[in-house]
Amino acid sequence: MTKHAKAAVFQKAYDLGFAYERDYRGCAQCVIAALQDALEVRNPDTDAIFKSATGLAGGIAQETDGNCGAYTGGAMMIAYHVGRERDNFADPEKIRFTTSALVSKLHKKFIEEYGTVTCRCIHTKIMGRPFYIKDPDEMEKFDAAGAHTEKCTSVVALASRWTSEILDEAALLK
Repeated sequence: MTKHAKAAVFQKAYDLGFAYERDYRGCAQCVIAALQDALEVRNPDTDAIFKSATGLAGGIAQETDGNCGAYTGGAMMIAYHVGRERDNFADPEKIRFTTSALVSKLHKKFIEEYGTVTCRCIHTKIMGRPFYIKDPDEMEKFDAAGAHTEKCTSVVALASRWTSEILDEAALLK
């Protein structure tokens, strides 16, 4: 893939991540869907990953005290490309360590940008305070603060771009 073609894929991942979070919500699933579409890897396996990410939005179960769903979705898609297979559970090749090294690169990007990978702390960094989004009043304030017009949408967009770049650097893109 040419440098120009790669840049277009990275931008497509960014744009789709932003749009999916804006339109559908669910940060982990939005990153996964953006990567499925931008990297052209939508198939039954990645659809199962998408479905498995349903409960990971908002710091897992919308509790906001866990990992950012965008970070988690990116990690899941890295593992899809280079992860330990169930049929090779013993993993003598130590594939799980390669996966961890690549996810660590995504972690580093989140730390550099937000100082954290925790949903609540990212909210504080980008919107000035955390929100308990399971509470309808807090969710209204969350949306009014720009969560789904510019804030969380940008987090999802960046996670989608960063993940595609990490996969490219590891020569895992077609």
